Amino acid sequence: MGLRTFGIHAHFYQPPRENPLTGVMPIEESAAPYKNWNERIHAECYRPNAELGNFQQIGFNIGPTLFNWMAGYDPQTCARIVAQDRANLERHQAGNAIAQAYNHTILPLGSLQDKLTQVYWGIADFKHRFNRPPQGMWLPETAVDYETLEVLTRLGIQFAILAPWQASQADIDPGQPYQVELPAGRQITAFFYHSELSAQVSFDAQATVNADRFAQSILIPAFKNTPPGRDEPQYLLIASDGELYGHHQPLRQYFLAHLLNGASASLGLQPIYPAQWLKKHPARQRMAIQERTSWSCHHGVARWVGECPCTPGNGEWKFWLRYAFDRLAADLDHLYLDSTRPLFKDPWLLRNQYIHVLLGELSLETLFSEHAQRSLTTEESLRVSLLLEAQRERQRMFTSCGWFFEDFDRIEPRNNVAYAAQSVRLARQATGIDLAPQTARDLGRVLSQRVKLSAETVFQQAMRE
Repeated sequence: MGLRTFGIHAHFYQPPRENPLTGVMPIEESAAPYKNWNERIHAECYRPNAELGNFQQIGFNIGPTLFNWMAGYDPQTCARIVAQDRANLERHQAGNAIAQAYNHTILPLGSLQDKLTQVYWGIADFKHRFNRPPQGMWLPETAVDYETLEVLTRLGIQFAILAPWQASQADIDPGQPYQVELPAGRQITAFFYHSELSAQVSFDAQATVNADRFAQSILIPAFKNTPPGRDEPQYLLIASDGELYGHHQPLRQYFLAHLLNGASASLGLQPIYPAQWLKKHPARQRMAIQERTSWSCHHGVARWVGECPCTPGNGEWKFWLRYAFDRLAADLDHLYLDSTRPLFKDPWLLRNQYIHVLLGELSLETLFSEHAQRSLTTEESLRVSLLLEAQRERQRMFTSCGWFFEDFDRIEPRNNVAYAAQSVRLARQATGIDLAPQTARDLGRVLSQRVKLSAETVFQQAMRE
């Protein structure tokens, strides 16, 4: 019998809940006895899993915006998580944490420059938190196209995790990673997670009541039997939302701990993570991908564009919200480029490296001095700084959560509209050009079916505030 291993990958992420205008987390009565859902999920999931040492036994990513909140709220838990990745790095010369594209945007729907910014910012944030470069990256909603994978490889990422239905062929071997050949001649490794195991862990609460039973009755039978003499090492990857372990399913942090530390070992199974697997077992088979696909929508990326059977009858507001933001983004980019091209060698590189200012690693003055073609006047520096902040808000307004649910009358899409208002306000301060009238007209087509709330109303209120 060949080597049989498995891995758990946990995707830890929450939509940003801070008030976009003040940066303050609102009181959410539904999260009682906690002040808001971030604090409640933290108490039920992030902190207990860190205390149990589960972050050392799994592969994981933490959304940069979530980790930023956690660093201020509970730095001790952040330190535990980073230390558990560091222990694997020292023991196996490969850490188990991977990066995530920064604002959880659906990358195939973005421009090449937005893909570069999101991936660059995600890598920079990861290096800031974990003090090392990432080997892998979690694509938000695992949404993928070849251009996105090209960007990953250009910036040093070696592997990504995808759903099995994102492969070009249906008969993939779930026990092996695959090499994906990219149009420019590069390659990237894709780990296609095990569909049935991941679904049972994610959606069948009874399957994860008992870790010993799960390992014996569900995990072991998932390995394929091979003829004697033809045994190949097998690696089955289970992917799920990290909040499953203690929040969505109470007490499942203990299931996870026992599965990784006791139940699997008693059956001769070894839990490892993708970067560790690749050290000894690089991908040998090739596979193409299906572009513009994702793990949470079986209709490609339709859920974030318009009408989709995942949220039937609610496609119109999603279409018009995407339309309004795409138009606004194009106008913001024109204003940004018109002001920065005469001053900077590469305005897009300037935007990418702005993350180092946001992380406190670099002063704005140093960033400008490194990229400007000449010394800037005080007025020019102020204008560019405002436009960079407008670009930051422009990135935030494409956070995927704004389109995920069934109706516009939720905090996620309303926050995205508030980010858009911030970008318009900052651009107007910088250039005197007001994009608000056109944006308001475009957002007037975005309407909640439940309460008839218009995105234009949300936008105008945010502009007044």
